[in-house]
Amino acid sequence: MDNKNETPVSNTPAHAKSNGNSAKKAVASIFEIFEMFAVCTAVILLLFSYVAKLTIVEGSSMEDTLYENDYLIVQDIGYTPERGDIVVIHKITAKLGRPNAEPIIKRVIAVEGDTVDIDFDTWTVYVNGEAIDEPYTNLEDTPSSFGTQFPLTVEENKIFVLGDHRNHSADSRVSEIGQVDVRCVVGRAVLRVLPFEKFGIMERAKYD
Repeated sequence: MDNKNETPVSNTPAHAKSNGNSAKKAVASIFEIFEMFAVCTAVILLLFSYVAKLTIVEGSSMEDTLYENDYLIVQDIGYTPERGDIVVIHKITAKLGRPNAEPIIKRVIAVEGDTVDIDFDTWTVYVNGEAIDEPYTNLEDTPSSFGTQFPLTVEENKIFVLGDHRNHSADSRVSEIGQVDVRCVVGRAVLRVLPFEKFGIMERAKYD
């Protein structure tokens, strides 16, 4: 007599089913990883497009604070230059105020309305009659005003900048750069990301 209630028996071994499930899980995990990578990439692109920029240091004008080929994250949106900030700016064509493509990195010494004076015998910088503390400066070689007359008053909507490597820096002492229009300021350097051993936040110098 036939047993019509007999349960069909699968010919597929249990280990084959297990392997199939594992393969599906592996594929799903790979897709999740790619999806996460795509989302992270999109976030990073948006970040660097609208909030911050990546800048590479060129030259020696900011030594010993920054060195050539250091990688910096630069705050872009909503930034207003302040004394002591390290900023990325566009070079200025003399007389025209027209930015060139190549950016430069300097430190903000004074903002509009400030009076700047420099004692080149001691390399002491005065802002509004007060000597500012600059432990970060590299003062090797002979100081130079590059023909700029001091004291001077910073004009409206402009900043006065210097390189930390004072005697190896083309900055606001040089007529081709002079006082920098704030519209030519790309942003403030807030973080050094490379080299890894120097990774860290770029603190604003305290002058008060």
